[in-house]
Amino acid sequence: MNTQNTDQKREPRISKTLRSDFRQTKIKEEFKSEYKDLKQYFLTTERKKKFGSMNPIKKVFVLPWWLLKAMYFRLTPFRRILLFLGLLGLITSGNFSTGSDGTTLNLNLSTIFTSFIFLFILALELKDKLLAKTELQEGKAIQQSLMPEQSPKVKGWDIWLFTRSANDVGGDLLDFIQIDENKFGIAVGDVAGKGLSAALLMAKLQSTIRALVYDFLSLESLGNKLNMIFHRDSPSKIFASLIYAEINSESGVVNFINAGHYPPIIARKERVEQLEKDAPALGLIKEATFNKQLISLHQNDFMIIYSDGLTEAKNESGDFFGETKLIELLTNRKTMTSQQLGEMILSDVDSFIGKFPAHDDLTLAILKKV
Repeated sequence: MNTQNTDQKREPRISKTLRSDFRQTKIKEEFKSEYKDLKQYFLTTERKKKFGSMNPIKKVFVLPWWLLKAMYFRLTPFRRILLFLGLLGLITSGNFSTGSDGTTLNLNLSTIFTSFIFLFILALELKDKLLAKTELQEGKAIQQSLMPEQSPKVKGWDIWLFTRSANDVGGDLLDFIQIDENKFGIAVGDVAGKGLSAALLMAKLQSTIRALVYDFLSLESLGNKLNMIFHRDSPSKIFASLIYAEINSESGVVNFINAGHYPPIIARKERVEQLEKDAPALGLIKEATFNKQLISLHQNDFMIIYSDGLTEAKNESGDFFGETKLIELLTNRKTMTSQQLGEMILSDVDSFIGKFPAHDDLTLAILKKV
């Protein structure tokens, strides 16, 4: 074992870190700055105006109370209960005394000061968390605005598109592009990882596809270009699986490339077949070869494209939904629309996982020839 590497990984000493913090931090200035941030974030416009007109002594007592109330109502119900119990414990830790003036409560000043410090830290952490949550929600709204309509209209086709993220924002790609009057593109992808970083890479990949599809007549060349750009612009060891398919309103032919994604499933009247995997995922290697695949769908045939959040959906026992269940479900399907089929699949998945939280994004694109 390398001693130098071991020393580098060793946690710093608390005493050394504390001395460094005191040397580097201007406590008075930092306190004023943080306190100002709390006022700015938690107080309403009306209360800010009232606070500005108060005398200095009243401000000292009113502001902590206002901040505590604002913070209290931003907590979840369970955490509100915990905070209430903590405050109740603080009050009951005081000493009651009875004299000629009646019963009085004496609180230890050190206890009050310590409690104030902890509440101040809690308020700062809550503010940062809520700000991050707000930014994620704004990111989610932008991400949703990039999503295609759920049932795009194409002559001769019945299409249903669906995606949901495990977190506030997701790393699954779903897009529908009209290339010309008769040709349309469908993209389903999955960027490695979850959360904000995956969502940003997904949005970049989506914009790259939209920019290039009009200029590349060959799907093979399109795949090569997408891989080169994703490899160049993404962090090391980050990759994305992708199926990009093109359909035509005048035929039942589906042309597509598969870059390391789960292969589509074809559900015909007499059988259900799973296609084979083809090329590597985008970004794994600098130069990759992508082969165009061609599938002919006849009337009432389905093509199901999905992300791993479907087959790898997990229940409380740790079991996966799996491809076998999905194929059995498709084998026993009745005559239905693409939306009905999609909703049946989702209902089965949700029943399977129960109350267990989703651990991955789930995306589903169903194409039916009509």
